[in-house]
Amino acid sequence: MGDLASAIGIRAQEEAAIVAELKAGSEAAYAWLIGEFQQPVYGLVYRIVNDPADAADTTQDVFLKVFRGMKHFQGESSLKTWIYRIALHEAANRKRWWFRHKAKETSIAPAEADSPNGSQGAMQAALTDPAESPFDNVAHREVQRRVEQELRQLNEPYRTTLILRDLEEMSYEEIAEVLEISLGTVKSRLTRGRDMLRQRLTPFVREVGHELGLTAPELDNGEQEARVQVAGGGRRAEVMP
Repeated sequence: MGDLASAIGIRAQEEAAIVAELKAGSEAAYAWLIGEFQQPVYGLVYRIVNDPADAADTTQDVFLKVFRGMKHFQGESSLKTWIYRIALHEAANRKRWWFRHKAKETSIAPAEADSPNGSQGAMQAALTDPAESPFDNVAHREVQRRVEQELRQLNEPYRTTLILRDLEEMSYEEIAEVLEISLGTVKSRLTRGRDMLRQRLTPFVREVGHELGLTAPELDNGEQEARVQVAGGGRRAEVMP
């Protein structure tokens, strides 16, 4: 416990030093900030707005607000939490704007632009293995597309909470800070969100589960466990509570 507290203290000191340099206008500090957060912020925003061009524009807006607002940052939360909070706010604004102005337009974006990093999207990276056969890779891409498709259909605030936890891999404490809610609310939203996602994926699992190597195990009490297992190439990935 003492070592953990020491490590946390060191990280806090390092972040305080970085923030001081950012406030002083250090170009090196801003270059570090972009290198550290640009891709994660883009990935987070993309999963909210679901459009590569809008995600890129929104990510630029996020960093403009970060740069302009840095002098007001008081360290009441971590730098990451503060930036993610701005990103979620800007993504929500962009999505509202899209529904007002672009919802009736027909997208000409290629269908393959299904993830924030193309073939290197976070979900695919978690589900694929370099040693797998071509079929395994195709199967996992199909699972990835379906999971992200169904995830986009979940109502807020469950969708954002699942994204932050299961895709961005943020801790409960970080999610609570970003969304400004209690830990209990975070856990409740995750439980309900995962259950809703499981229910949406159940027909897909039943239809193609055997061919794609998906299993939906049953619990002793007869209720289906909130888990989708993907096995192949000696590796297994799970969406689980």
